[in-house]
Amino acid sequence: MRRTAVVILLLVAAFRLVPAAQNAALPARPDSLKFAVIGDTGTGAKPEFDVGQQLATARMRFPFEMVLMLGDNMYGRQQPQDFVDKFEKPYAPLLQAGVLFFATLGNHDNQNNRFYKGFNMGGARYFTFTRKNVRFFVLDSNMIDPAQRAWFEDALKQSHDEWKICYFHHPIYSDGGRHGSDVSLRVALEPLLTEYGVNVVFSGHDHIYERIKPQKGVAYFVAGSGGELRAGDVRPSAMTAAYFDRDQTFMLVEIDGDELFFQAVARTGTSVDAGVIRRQPGEKGSR
Repeated sequence: MRRTAVVILLLVAAFRLVPAAQNAALPARPDSLKFAVIGDTGTGAKPEFDVGQQLATARMRFPFEMVLMLGDNMYGRQQPQDFVDKFEKPYAPLLQAGVLFFATLGNHDNQNNRFYKGFNMGGARYFTFTRKNVRFFVLDSNMIDPAQRAWFEDALKQSHDEWKICYFHHPIYSDGGRHGSDVSLRVALEPLLTEYGVNVVFSGHDHIYERIKPQKGVAYFVAGSGGELRAGDVRPSAMTAAYFDRDQTFMLVEIDGDELFFQAVARTGTSVDAGVIRRQPGEKGSR
């Protein structure tokens, strides 16, 4: 069983909110793992381009090497030109710099999008990969069938990585008014997340930014406003740690040793939430 819990130290509170300097939470250490997180992006509209520009600007001071995409990477028509208009153009500076995007599928994504080279899914609905001391588990929450759940449990058992990060589209904890928590998905996944020591979970689907208070030792983020936005949609509850639902956002994350620094940034470049998650001593590998 999971023996220790992550500890989150807050640098910025984000309850409707107190703007802070954009570099509040990110030390940008030379050998750390740096990545960005975006969700519900694929509109091809101006806000998506604005977020793409802010990501490119942020990378000048915070040289992240990859971007996690939380699903609904494409809305509406999904023909070859749409991948240009709704992905390649908004993130052109990052793609030209060699930044890799790793996607999961959302409910608006065609299942065949997993074969699109730019999403780095290798044709798989669910997969895992590592960077430095971190293993990422990417799930297809559109359909957690027995085969996927068995694969996930086996992959967790095999992992002895210091950090385990999981991401999928539908949040199992969310205070979004439009969708909220997917309780059936929670029943299917939470026992595995807690049993095998997953540290952090990222999801989208609700078009907001929200940080949930740790649940059973796991830190949860909803980051579904990278392109779409549902303004004023958060319904704060006892599990709400911080939120921002006024504008589109993205996240920047840095992992160095036992520390994970995070920052949520609005498309204006304003920091709307930030903090650090610290792993407890001895929290390594499978249980």
